[in-house]
Amino acid sequence: MKKTGFRDVHGILLLDKPLGASSNQALQRARHLFRAQKAGHTGSLDPLATGLLPICFGEATKIAGHLLGARKAYAAQCRLGTTTTTDDAEGEVVRTRAVPELDDAMIEAALAGLRGRIVQIPPAYSAIKQGGVPLYKRARRGEEVEAPAREVEVHALDLVARDADLLTLHVECGSGTYVRSLARDLGEALGCGAHLTALRRVWVEPFRQPAMWTLEQLQRIHVERGSAGLDELLLPLEQGLAMLPALSLSAEQAIGLRQGKRIAQGIAKDMPLCRALDAANRLVALVEIDGQGQVRVLRGFSAT
Repeated sequence: MKKTGFRDVHGILLLDKPLGASSNQALQRARHLFRAQKAGHTGSLDPLATGLLPICFGEATKIAGHLLGARKAYAAQCRLGTTTTTDDAEGEVVRTRAVPELDDAMIEAALAGLRGRIVQIPPAYSAIKQGGVPLYKRARRGEEVEAPAREVEVHALDLVARDADLLTLHVECGSGTYVRSLARDLGEALGCGAHLTALRRVWVEPFRQPAMWTLEQLQRIHVERGSAGLDELLLPLEQGLAMLPALSLSAEQAIGLRQGKRIAQGIAKDMPLCRALDAANRLVALVEIDGQGQVRVLRGFSAT
């Protein structure tokens, strides 16, 4: 049953999450402005963080899981010499140490050890669950929390600027990577500790040059132009899957896939995931193609 006043809205909003708001708070504010019946976000940002938070409405919520695993980029600042309970500026100070004399070569050597496929221990104050309970809830209750180590991918980690003990970094990483943990581990590698002081997500694949919208801008458009003005800001589902190979369908094939049928396609190789498009370039389904050229639907989409 639809909630009173809410409507079917389909597409992707590139939201510029404000400082201090949780990802869910930002999502709910955007959802109510659009009066969207169904919405979800793709990859949480801490309240301390700002920047790109893709919001999926309606049918676009079906692709949220694929965006969650996408490569992301951040502008990060960390302060050397102080560690905190949360590995960022929101936590309580645990220890303060003198910062040694450092040159760019020493910092680069420490950064190099944190690039590539690395084993990372997430922050104790994180949303990772143990026994169905987020770690941050256990930590707030005073319980001893030890986050399990896991492998993550850090594609780029570079020093952009340095102002005394404040470092500005460019980070590109895969799903599950905590930039707070990178700041903490960088500080330990330099022998003085560190914590994250600011974080901004600048892009999420495939949105490498995103035109983001703040909540204030959305509110203004809503007042001036109503729902029609807001809907013009939405990206089609297809753009959220632009990194996947495309399979063009005939009208007959599109009908078959929408009915959940397997179809034959003359591609004699395995393609584990690709997007099937109709003649109007509208997304029909996420599909896989086996070695015999058989196309199987993994996730179908309603025509919108």
